[in-house]
Amino acid sequence: MSTEPETTEEAGPGTPDTPRAEREETAPEAAPADAGGSVADTGGAGSTTGPGDAEKADDSQSTDDSKSADGSTSTEDSESAEGAAADGGAGAGGLSEAAAELAAQRIERERIERRKAERAAPVRSGTKLSGKAADLLAAVRAVESGEKPTAAVFADPTPAPRRPAPEPVRPPQPVPATVAAGVPAPETVAAVREVLGEGGAPDTLAPQVAAALGEGAGDALRADPWRLLQVGGVRPEQADGFARVLLGAECGPDDERRGRAVTAWLLEQAAVAGHTALELPALVTALGRQGVPDPDAAVQSALAEGEALLFQDALDEPGAPAPRQEGAEDGELERPVRVLVGLERYALAEESLADGLARLVNSLSEDAEQAWEALASGVSGGAAELGRAVAGHALVLHTGGEAARAEPAALLGAARAAGLRAFAACHTPDGGRRLAALLGEGGEPAERGVGTVAGLLSGAEGPGRDADGALNLDLLIVSDAPQLDVESAAMLVESLPDGARLVLGGDPGVLWSAGPGRVFADLLAARVCPQIASRVPDPGPLGELLSGVGIGELNQVEAPGKEIVIVPVRDPGEAVHRTVQLVADSVPRAIGVPAEQTVVITPGHGGAAGTRALNTALKERLNPGPGRFGGFDPGDRVAYSPAPGRSVPGVVVRADADGLHLTCAGAAVVVPRERVESQVRLGWAVTAHQAVGTRWPAVVVVLPGDAAQALTRPWVYTAFGRAERHLSVVHGVDQALPKAVAEIPARPRTTRLGALLRPQIPAAG
Repeated sequence: MSTEPETTEEAGPGTPDTPRAEREETAPEAAPADAGGSVADTGGAGSTTGPGDAEKADDSQSTDDSKSADGSTSTEDSESAEGAAADGGAGAGGLSEAAAELAAQRIERERIERRKAERAAPVRSGTKLSGKAADLLAAVRAVESGEKPTAAVFADPTPAPRRPAPEPVRPPQPVPATVAAGVPAPETVAAVREVLGEGGAPDTLAPQVAAALGEGAGDALRADPWRLLQVGGVRPEQADGFARVLLGAECGPDDERRGRAVTAWLLEQAAVAGHTALELPALVTALGRQGVPDPDAAVQSALAEGEALLFQDALDEPGAPAPRQEGAEDGELERPVRVLVGLERYALAEESLADGLARLVNSLSEDAEQAWEALASGVSGGAAELGRAVAGHALVLHTGGEAARAEPAALLGAARAAGLRAFAACHTPDGGRRLAALLGEGGEPAERGVGTVAGLLSGAEGPGRDADGALNLDLLIVSDAPQLDVESAAMLVESLPDGARLVLGGDPGVLWSAGPGRVFADLLAARVCPQIASRVPDPGPLGELLSGVGIGELNQVEAPGKEIVIVPVRDPGEAVHRTVQLVADSVPRAIGVPAEQTVVITPGHGGAAGTRALNTALKERLNPGPGRFGGFDPGDRVAYSPAPGRSVPGVVVRADADGLHLTCAGAAVVVPRERVESQVRLGWAVTAHQAVGTRWPAVVVVLPGDAAQALTRPWVYTAFGRAERHLSVVHGVDQALPKAVAEIPARPRTTRLGALLRPQIPAAG
């Protein structure tokens, strides 16, 4: 949103070197690595109440002036650093949900690696290649056969094997609910600190380096200083400076170690921006921009050392015959392919997800046919079509806005009434409460079979697992499915037993996941299962506004109850001033919503009207204090990020030797001292990625002039959609707002899920 290198919401297309001000927010920051206008006047957004009756009331009586999380892992480079920094540990002392979740992720990755080792062929799909792509593929084969790539290897490319049929997915291992996150040994941290000191790097990075490199981290860092890039927040120029001091005359831009490290770093930045892989030409271009003299050799070296994987995905072009390959036998046609390079972690998660979905679809059982028929007959109205689809299919997609959540809620109630083991998982605790409220039963959400995705995966919520590690479920409903990244989605699908049904539901208009992938969008595009679109619109002026934004129109909306107010501003300073007035005075007085039930949403963390500036001003007005513990005081509203890409609203209770005590979604949380900086931000003002999955009675969306380039239709749709009763728009972007709504859709992400699904699941038509 600003020229300051801070987070904004959306990642540019396929670019690890996209300007940092164009990337989407996923996680809290890490330590640095180096020493009233009318609708017509404002482009048609909002109400016809002019500058806003609430603001007018405020001005007539007073002239006084009045932090986040991709996985999501965000996405400026600073936010990529933040996600990685947060990945190293849990939020609370001892056992915590974050620790259990991280442990579950580690177990899943180990299982994926075992599956990979059992695969007969390393390249999943493809066809005959030539030139650099064939050279790279030959390099991979040479490494996998135990040879070191040589000039002879690259001189004789051979055809790539076809992707073999997927093996049956083995049941996942049980996920322990109580596993503490690994902490580097003190001697390892001390050894790293010594090397960092020799190279002139901050010794505060020692715990992160030790966690990233593991046992022997000090020796590994000394042997390859560019491995410092594996720590979140470190950029190539900073690693270069460290390497120059440590290596002296031996350091050079053509060092093979530098090329490998920058290749891996670029792929990690691409993942932070939402991509699960990069097309080879894009990666080569990005390496050139980072000063790598021979980008092709750098990619070859990274592939040879196993730091990246090469993939060839067939590009099916319906209606167009594939060109015949030169020299091929009669009848043999070449299929067009795209050559991709990706990190093993995300590539294998995406393959595991595709295999798991295929397993579910192909394992549909009729053993409980009577129960599923009872389910279908137990729902009516808009949920009836959804119930019939679930009775006959293992995978169903459901789309719709906030009001449409009543349909999966009805399905959940009917399934439980029919004796089926059913559970619904949402992105946030607030989403779970809203879904549970639709069931019309008493008790907590957990008693009604509702929880969060993170809680289900960690074992803190849900029905538990059987002896084989599968969830004890017949039906899993996932709300807010657009927020699923490939790793979370893979763990969910792999945890479902054969014969289970999976419903993925959500609003396709909101921002995609903070972590890599676009699972819900890829499944919708692949058309491999029934898709049920709800016909229930969101009510009232806010619903009407959102409906227009969703189809690219910023309409004038009548708002007789001041549901929508536009507050024009001329500069970021005025935007901050007006925002504080709205939250502290105008909205409570004119709308009746207190400040603690109002949230401010802005495109990024940096800049004159980013979350930092806004939170500073709001804290001064609403909860002034000296910041007695890491800048926080009791009563401060915060955004707590227990894991990359997740953000939970909370309030500071107190601080002591154990850490910072918070109340988050009704639960007590203790954030250790060493984690406060990376996992907790002030939370009166948040980004849209931090806010997604949660709604507030009143929302103030701040759009200062320097935010224009950060705006997209999904961002606007998400930000406006967080309001339940009232929306104020602090508007300083002129025509950039209607232009974003009309012309700027979600920025593309490079993913492989669709290509992986097509050979395994026939299109549903």
